[in-house]
Amino acid sequence: MREITHARRSRRPWVVRGHQTFRSLSRHRNYRLLYAGQLIAAIGQNMADVALPWLVLEQTNSPAAVGTLVFFRFAPSLIVGLFAGLAIDRVDARNCLVLTQGVTFCAIGGLAIMSLAGSLQLWQAYGLAAVVGLAQVFDVPARLTLVYELVGRADLQNAVALNASLYNFARIAGPALAGIVIAAFGPGWCFVLGAASTLAMLVALVLVRVEDLIARARGLAGQTLLQGLGEGFAYVRSSPQSRIVLGLTVAMGLGGFNPLVIVPLLASSLDTGPQAFGLLFACFGTGAVAGGLLSATLGRTTWRTHLTGAAGIGVGLLALAPTRSVAVDGLLLLLIGASFTVWAANSQTILQLAAPDRLRGRIVGFYVFAVLGVQPIGGLLAGWLTAHGGTLLAFAVMGGTTLAAVVVAAAAAQGTPAVVDHYAPIADPVPPTQIALPRDEVPVDLAAEFTSMQTVAGTRARTAPSRTPATRRESHR
Repeated sequence: MREITHARRSRRPWVVRGHQTFRSLSRHRNYRLLYAGQLIAAIGQNMADVALPWLVLEQTNSPAAVGTLVFFRFAPSLIVGLFAGLAIDRVDARNCLVLTQGVTFCAIGGLAIMSLAGSLQLWQAYGLAAVVGLAQVFDVPARLTLVYELVGRADLQNAVALNASLYNFARIAGPALAGIVIAAFGPGWCFVLGAASTLAMLVALVLVRVEDLIARARGLAGQTLLQGLGEGFAYVRSSPQSRIVLGLTVAMGLGGFNPLVIVPLLASSLDTGPQAFGLLFACFGTGAVAGGLLSATLGRTTWRTHLTGAAGIGVGLLALAPTRSVAVDGLLLLLIGASFTVWAANSQTILQLAAPDRLRGRIVGFYVFAVLGVQPIGGLLAGWLTAHGGTLLAFAVMGGTTLAAVVVAAAAAQGTPAVVDHYAPIADPVPPTQIALPRDEVPVDLAAEFTSMQTVAGTRARTAPSRTPATRRESHR
């Protein structure tokens, strides 16, 4: 609370914000550990994600085989994505991450051994890709939930934005390093480095001080999976913040927007070589990193910032449609990348701040499903539009759909607070007895505290001396 008072009294709030870009890293030891582990693991796993399609294409010389590989990689998101958040609400998020990272280590390690031995079969590549995808379905909501437990409500927006910058940086560095390693040593060593990088995340999770984690109420007591899922949907229907964020995310995904799709489509329309393709990807990634740092610096979550980020994506996509210049397209991808991270970071923060503790895993799981589960459908639409009308039609539909969704979301947000309060109590239709307080305060069991207060009050009333009118007059004298 001291920091809030300082920020409000300062006559130069931009100075305070400028020093808060890395606030969550400087204030929370546990988050520093997680951030370092994530950075190393994300770069290594991106290297493995690049090496596996390359290896399959090298062995089969079949684009269809690569497409099948991508299907197996993301099929778990469609099959079990909605139920992943249920698991996070039942179990400890840190322990869940240890499990998912351990599974990822085994799967990528298996790819490393078999590829270096020259014995990797196509069906084995498909199967291990599905295992990695299944681990990711549970890894993403567990990681987002753990970030809340590490930094609390006050620093959540800053930590989420820094996480977004981290993963977008890894999307630049990972493929670049993978290209160097593949050219020098072959794809097998990318899997070796990818598996080794996962160990950094496991070490960071082990070193986290559990006693410093913010207490989180668990849900699903006595509920079946379908009942727990129904409770999550009921909350989304009753929460305007969740409806707006998830609706906008689904609409943009169904419209075909996918960062991993737009750059290849753009490069194919320009008929450029691999150098220009890498440059365009680097432009998007650089913009995304800058957008994450900007979002971290802003220090608060607002509907205006959230919708401005989404609108920036739509405007950038519409501007991309008619252009045929690598330089202009690179500048537009910078804008789209920055807008994408601002929108995504604010989406995750709004959902987590609005959700009660016992439902947070499910709500975050719905968001992950809205991102990963809808992407294959949007990708198919983008490919169909490109085949029938070129990238002019594809980008026009993506941009138009995004802007239309922003208009609808802006109208729906009219009745909600303009600024999402990081310190307000969590709105829960059924208030739990446990609330999560800042890390330097002790979680309070409200029901037990109230009972204790009643007991003390009753005891004092029974033991207090009788105050007759004569006694009160004597006391007055």
